[in-house]
Amino acid sequence: MDEAARLDVPQPPDDEELARYEHRFREEQQRWQEILHRNAERLARGEYSLAWLDTDGANWGRRAKPSSRGLTFMDVHNVKGYGDVPKHVVWRNFAARGSVRDRYAAEMPTNDNYDVLDAIDVWADNVNTLYEEAKARQWNATRDIPWAELEPLPDDLEKATSQMCTFLTEVEFIAGDFPAKWMYRIPQDFLEVKNFLSSQIMDEARHQEVFRKRAIAGGGLLHAAPGFEWALKAIIDAPNHTMGTFLLNVLGEGLVLSIFRSGEMIAKTHVDKEIFRRCLQDEARHVAYGVAHLEHHLAADLGLRDRLRAAVLRRHDALAQTAGLNEQVFDALVVLAAGAWTPAAIGRGHALVEGLQAEMDDGRRGRLARLGFDEHEAAELSALHTRNFM
Repeated sequence: MDEAARLDVPQPPDDEELARYEHRFREEQQRWQEILHRNAERLARGEYSLAWLDTDGANWGRRAKPSSRGLTFMDVHNVKGYGDVPKHVVWRNFAARGSVRDRYAAEMPTNDNYDVLDAIDVWADNVNTLYEEAKARQWNATRDIPWAELEPLPDDLEKATSQMCTFLTEVEFIAGDFPAKWMYRIPQDFLEVKNFLSSQIMDEARHQEVFRKRAIAGGGLLHAAPGFEWALKAIIDAPNHTMGTFLLNVLGEGLVLSIFRSGEMIAKTHVDKEIFRRCLQDEARHVAYGVAHLEHHLAADLGLRDRLRAAVLRRHDALAQTAGLNEQVFDALVVLAAGAWTPAAIGRGHALVEGLQAEMDDGRRGRLARLGFDEHEAAELSALHTRNFM
């Protein structure tokens, strides 16, 4: 058999881990079997329970009415009993919020993975509208980009484009990994957040896909960005969801949002412009969620702003590495903005990229100001980001 065609033999599960799993199962099996056995006995007697017809404690009879867009989360939340998001979750199982579940509490399992139990740690007031928008604006990186119309660029511009796409492939991978890391820890009562994060993961998978495809269609992937890798590691290693969201959605994706916006302007083919345009609309949602989540958290936790500021000001903290441009993307942007590798053009391109950095600074200041940092603090923190990364 050809070596490349041979499949790896799956490794058996770790014996100790499998033993622990089986032990937990045996401990829970008796309670589980009692419930199932009770039902089996009833069926053997030829009886029906029909307990599910009892609407006492249910929100039965209150019907959701669709709006002009269809039946949205907002429409469902207008029905009493379904839009009430708790500040703290006590239900660490899979029962749907708004269902009849109190009477079954003693028989339900507990999912220990559900440990993000306070709304302050994940909620954003715009999460429902962002989720509805995300569904409506999904696109297909295989079908919706006019790949057949992509024409070769001059070698320097093609390499600059491929280097930019290599960098963005790197960035977008972690942008999907971070929400995935937290999503399974969020319980059913915060289902709107889970749904939005699932849409963000899909967005980032599509971005990683489209930039990888663009690089390979133009010549190939180029250089990884080790400087930025440390910033990406800081995001995935964040000790809690709010800190990671500040790093990723507010600062990191704010930077990428500026790159997408400038990328649409300096792209050299209409195919590239279409890629950046579509990614831009997705990235704007992620930033909007991050800012709104931080606003929600800050409204209830007055000390959070000081903790975020202190984290930025500590030079050793990787938070200071989430803004600015590393050498690979900076140089590639300069070449794309210049349009040619000549001294006169490169000078013009450098000036345009400096303008992009100024736009990034304005964006950072604006988001920080919206989160309650005063003008001096916002300017200080934004400047620190640039100095530490450039």
